[in-house]
Amino acid sequence: MTENSENEKVATEAKNTSFSLNTFYGKKAGMTRIFHEDGTHIPVTVIKLIPNVVTQTKSQEKEGYNAYQIGYGVKRESLLNKPMKGHVKKSGSTENVTKFYEVKSDEIDSANVGKLLEIEENFSKDTYVDVTSTSKGKGFQGVIKRHNFSGGPAAHGSKFHRTTGSIGMSATPSRVHKNKKMPGQMGNKTKTVQNLMVVDVNKEEGYLLIKGSVPGHKNSFVKIQRATKK
Repeated sequence: MTENSENEKVATEAKNTSFSLNTFYGKKAGMTRIFHEDGTHIPVTVIKLIPNVVTQTKSQEKEGYNAYQIGYGVKRESLLNKPMKGHVKKSGSTENVTKFYEVKSDEIDSANVGKLLEIEENFSKDTYVDVTSTSKGKGFQGVIKRHNFSGGPAAHGSKFHRTTGSIGMSATPSRVHKNKKMPGQMGNKTKTVQNLMVVDVNKEEGYLLIKGSVPGHKNSFVKIQRATKK
């Protein structure tokens, strides 16, 4: 076999074991900064690239819509229950994934089941993405921290320092309106930040750099998809 034939065979095998979609999951590794040649710096969030495996297809005939089911969040095999082990084994994947999400697609191909997602095609440098994750939980907080209220006078004679203030209504409608800004649980909600730019992708080192900050704590899973408004 000639050298060109060997290269073509390797390229074909790589194509058959990878697959590209407009969405994938990564893990937030933290924040740092990078420098331009002129000395200016850019704050970036480091996203660790983790395996995303096609585990199942959803068809219009059976489920009523076309989509790919993608698995991520690899754990030891001993931590998987029997139904999950069977599901992963049926897909032909060697990765013990424990979390799943779906990506709708106009066309599906069952031959893609078991393949790893390839991110370089849709998430190259200078592309824009939307990032979704669960924000940091900050517990029960008052209105000053939670909603940026100004608060009252700090003098000793004041009876209004950091409280909410009046929330009541008159005889009409004699109730508190819904969505009134009140003390309560802060954070721990699903948040999406749109139109963030990909600064760099390094598949060999296994990371992706996104300009700015993204929701979530360190080591949390983040959903990254191509920007819908760009």
